[in-house]
Amino acid sequence: MPKGTSYNGEFKQKVIEDMRSDNLAYREAARKFGIPDHGIIMKWERIYLEEGPEGLFIERRGRASVDGGTRKGRKPNLDKKVEEDLIAENQRLRAEIDYLKKLNALVTERVQRERKHKS
Repeated sequence: MPKGTSYNGEFKQKVIEDMRSDNLAYREAARKFGIPDHGIIMKWERIYLEEGPEGLFIERRGRASVDGGTRKGRKPNLDKKVEEDLIAENQRLRAEIDYLKKLNALVTERVQRERKHKS
């Protein structure tokens, strides 16, 4: 099929389910169904595994919308609780880095003072 060809959700689902049931490699499935690039099937399988068969029916051409980094029709990547935990950890790590920088500056200052007194 020529470049720019679009495939409907039913076709995508059939390709993925046949590939999985017959234990076909991506290239074998592409050859069997006349798809020019096996990478397309890899994308379909990822969507199938992440979102289920219904994910293959969502139109995904064009740029992703700017709604918090998620693509139109997809679930957000992180659960709200996980996101909050990561933000809290990030803040804690920043505070720890600031503390260590301050400690390093104090130690360096003390070493320099001791060198001056020895001279």
